Amino acid sequence: MSQTNGSAVRTEDVWKIYPQDPSPVEAVRGLTLDIASGDFVAMAGPSGSGKTTVLNLLGALTTPTRGRIWVSGEELTTLSAKQLARLRLEHIGFVFQAYNLLPVLTALENAEFTLLLRGVPAEERHRRVEALFEEIGLGDLGDRRPSKLSGGQQQRVAVARAVVGEPALVLADEPTANLDSASSDALLDVMERLNREHGTTFVFSTHDPRVMERARRLVRLVDGQIEADERRAPAQSVP
Repeated sequence: MSQTNGSAVRTEDVWKIYPQDPSPVEAVRGLTLDIASGDFVAMAGPSGSGKTTVLNLLGALTTPTRGRIWVSGEELTTLSAKQLARLRLEHIGFVFQAYNLLPVLTALENAEFTLLLRGVPAEERHRRVEALFEEIGLGDLGDRRPSKLSGGQQQRVAVARAVVGEPALVLADEPTANLDSASSDALLDVMERLNREHGTTFVFSTHDPRVMERARRLVRLVDGQIEADERRAPAQSVP
């Protein structure tokens, strides 16, 4: 079976089972999901519901115990480690809860790291990152290292790194968790604009009502399974 046309991500009966005594943990159970290209999706659910595991599976950071996953038309289980690394670099942006910033690099250098790996010239990298930093309130912090930034500022750098390369898919694990309301709204504005103007697909895991309100599709997970999947008009939009 090939991936459905128009899908950014598709899963077919995906399971993720972790061996554990006295019994295995079924983190994801029979997940079948089709996310259209250009969608803006929030995955919600209580702690332990499988949200982060699903993002890791979609981002090819972990492999399913069984089942099939397609991203940008590629079936992940058929790709080599080198091919998966290339897919992640060129097509997927990640925002992790732990930021995963490199401590020896400045904020600007962290944000442009993916562009560096792609071979984008230095002048173009700087221009794109500096413009994005101005949009999300980091304009005067580009030369600071992560240890000199607050948690919220580090999260904004992580989001900038994920979106500056304009990937086809951005996977964001609780992207607003450490931000105040104004910073959260500013980040979501940037993400909505990129989604609208460039067709970037966003999939969030979140507990934040602000993210859920912005989403055009809300998928609720319980015990590794989809409990509800609703599509609705977002409460806010970027002018």
